[in-house]
Amino acid sequence: MPRGSGSTVNDIGSLTTEAANPRTTALDSMPIEELLRTMNAEDAGVASAVGQAIPDIARAVALIVEARRRGGRLIYIGAGTSGRLGVLDAVECPPTFGTDPGEVLGIIAGGPDAFMRAVEGAEDDPARAAADLSAVGLTADDVVIALAASGRTPYAIGALRHSRSIGAATVAISCNRAAEASAHADVGIEIDTGPEVLTGSTRLKAGTAQKMVCNMLSTAAMVQAGKVYGNLMVDVRPTNAKLVDRARRIIAETTGADSATAAALLEAADGHVKTAIVMRLAGVDAPGARELLRDADGLVRDALS
Repeated sequence: MPRGSGSTVNDIGSLTTEAANPRTTALDSMPIEELLRTMNAEDAGVASAVGQAIPDIARAVALIVEARRRGGRLIYIGAGTSGRLGVLDAVECPPTFGTDPGEVLGIIAGGPDAFMRAVEGAEDDPARAAADLSAVGLTADDVVIALAASGRTPYAIGALRHSRSIGAATVAISCNRAAEASAHADVGIEIDTGPEVLTGSTRLKAGTAQKMVCNMLSTAAMVQAGKVYGNLMVDVRPTNAKLVDRARRIIAETTGADSATAAALLEAADGHVKTAIVMRLAGVDAPGARELLRDADGLVRDALS
């Protein structure tokens, strides 16, 4: 029995994510194209499985929005593939939404090295999760998203228990029904992705489902925070040539300015797209645009109303 898990091998074997898929029992003898079409057919059901959990995903977004309003952070935590997916979503937030690197964190069992190389046994230690959260200064203002395809990974459950003891909001993302992790969270998101093409390989459909949920959580929360205008990333940080070009195109699209004018606006706004947009559409200089945005809590649409 894994340390602190409270689960037997038979318990784990009863999980849907560990079951053999009757549609892929001949996987090893399939021609390559048939194998790929089979995988694609299995993947096709993931989006609808996620769709069934949207009410719970919406509840989780509300927790994230509220946490951010009180100055709290969004913290993803998990082991293995689940942990890597949380880290991936966290590191994409600064360039996409202009967040500070400390606003959205990703923690993986075994530490940063575990992102590149599996650290065996790290997922079996619930106390390690509490220590990892303490190391980032977890507070009651934060919201913790624990990812575990099985729904019973000791590290993820340890993270949820510790977070609740601190008073932080908690969300569990699992790929089995009646997941143990859900009982330890304020919101349990359970995506029934069914047996994997390759038995027990939850980096496949379960991993895809978890990635989709993380996409929804961070994107919806950042939209609510005013980091999107229309469907454009107006808080993008133009830190390389591609992103500078994107920033200029966003300014041009939202304001009707030509390319040269958009570039000049971006420079005058010190590279801040939202400021450049408000400068153009409200007819003010950069300090005036910043004041309008500050009064509107960063919402471009409200700053222009």
